[in-house]
Amino acid sequence: MRTWRTRPRAEVTPSPNIWHWPEVYEVENRAQDSTGALWSALRERCDWTGRDVVDIGCGDGFHLALFAESARSAIGVEPHPPLARRARERLAGVAGADVRIAPAQRLPLADASADLVHARTAYFFGPGCEPGLAEAERVLRPGGTLAIVDLDLACSPYGDWMRADTPHLDAGEVEAFFERHGFDSRPVDTVWRFAERAQLEAVLGIEFSAKVARRAVRETQGTTLEVGYRLRVRTKPTGLLRV
Repeated sequence: MRTWRTRPRAEVTPSPNIWHWPEVYEVENRAQDSTGALWSALRERCDWTGRDVVDIGCGDGFHLALFAESARSAIGVEPHPPLARRARERLAGVAGADVRIAPAQRLPLADASADLVHARTAYFFGPGCEPGLAEAERVLRPGGTLAIVDLDLACSPYGDWMRADTPHLDAGEVEAFFERHGFDSRPVDTVWRFAERAQLEAVLGIEFSAKVARRAVRETQGTTLEVGYRLRVRTKPTGLLRV
């Protein structure tokens, strides 16, 4: 699920999933949030109808296309050129949609040009993402919203498997980081629903190490999977700017 992280000497870390298996990741995207819980929670906090949206780490444009259905403009920013090309193909002919190649730390956008900056399981994972936060703040208009959607490390069973693969991650530390930076975070429970068992197993295979993927397959019955997320929202002040 995780796409790219900031490092001291590298702007972009290769994704372990969508960069290598975009077709399997497409299956995953279609299975995620089958009840629309994330989209409902996001729209409740920051309705983008008729507004300008930026999707950071847009991948091959799956979520960008959904924003474009009602936004005035929808711009995707993706650091991996092959994925950006796939996104452009997906959005070809869609009015107001565009895809640009760049990292989150250097958004190719004008100051105060967006009403919503969105990132879903991309780049903004806690300590280390400060340069991206500053860039998002720069491109937001006063009153605009930065919305970060990430997986919930503390929510079983998916969070258990994530912690098994990345034991250095600390859910409390991540929550404290976003609280310090002025975000309101809330849990969102979702259901991933696959057409067949083989699809679910293939997705778990690209999300986790072989050992943890085997565990996840053993611990999952049928073709559905309950997955918890954190929706983190911060609104840019209309007066003095937040530093």
